[in-house]
Amino acid sequence: MITRRDVLVLALGAMSGARAEQAPLHIVTAHLPPLVMSPGDRQPGALRELVDALCKRLGLAPDIEFMPWRRALYVATTAPHTAIFPVTRLPEREGQFRWLAPLYEENYIFLAQKGSDFDVQRPQDMKERRIALLRGAAQAAILRDLGFERLVEASSIDEVHRFLLAGMADAAFGERAIIHRSLEMRGEEKNFRLGRPVRSTTAWLAGSLDIGERDAARWRAAMAELVADGTQKRIFRQYGLA
Repeated sequence: MITRRDVLVLALGAMSGARAEQAPLHIVTAHLPPLVMSPGDRQPGALRELVDALCKRLGLAPDIEFMPWRRALYVATTAPHTAIFPVTRLPEREGQFRWLAPLYEENYIFLAQKGSDFDVQRPQDMKERRIALLRGAAQAAILRDLGFERLVEASSIDEVHRFLLAGMADAAFGERAIIHRSLEMRGEEKNFRLGRPVRSTTAWLAGSLDIGERDAARWRAAMAELVADGTQKRIFRQYGLA
C-alpha cells in the first residue's frame, strides 16, 4: 500500500529532479587558438562563436569557464550539468560523455624545428623520438595507436612550444589549425616544418552523463540548423577554416 508519506517522498523527488534539469549549464574549455581564445582576446575563437550560436538557438545562456585542458576534462566527467568543448570523439571516450553536437573536423599533424632530423613527412620512421603534446588531449591515444610511446605532455600550447625550443622534445603533434595559429602568433612559421595530416577526427561539444538523451538530441538538431543555414561556414570563414 502506498502511504501519504510515500506520495510526499515521490513528489519531493520529482521536484528535485525538475530543479536539477533546470540548473544552469556550466561549460568548460581551454585556450586553443584559433578554435577557442581566452577572454580578452580580440576574437573569441571559431568554436567559441559556434557554441555561443548553439546556445542562443536553444535559448540558453551558460557560463563558460577557462582552465587547463586536463582539469577541464576532469570537471566535465565529474561535475553535474557540465559541458566541454572541443572534445575529440574516440572509442575509449564513448561512455564518458553525453555527445551533444559535432563542431569541427580536426586534422592532426607533426611539426619540428627546421634543422632537426625529425622527418615530418615520414613520421612512421620516427617512432623512437620524443613527441610533445597537450596533457589530457586525444593526441596521446592517437600517437600510441600510431606506435609512438615517448610522449612529453605539456600543460598548455605555449608549453608545447617551449619544450620544442628547449630540446625537450624532438617534434610536436597537434591539430593543424591550432599549430598554424600558434606559430603565426609567434611569428615563427618559417622556423618550423609541418607534415601532412596523419589522422582526422571530429571535435564535439560533450556533456556530463546526467544530461539526458532528449536534451542531447535538441543540441544536435540545433547544430544541424546552423550548418543548414550557413552559420557554421560563416563563422569558420572568419577564421580561415572554411
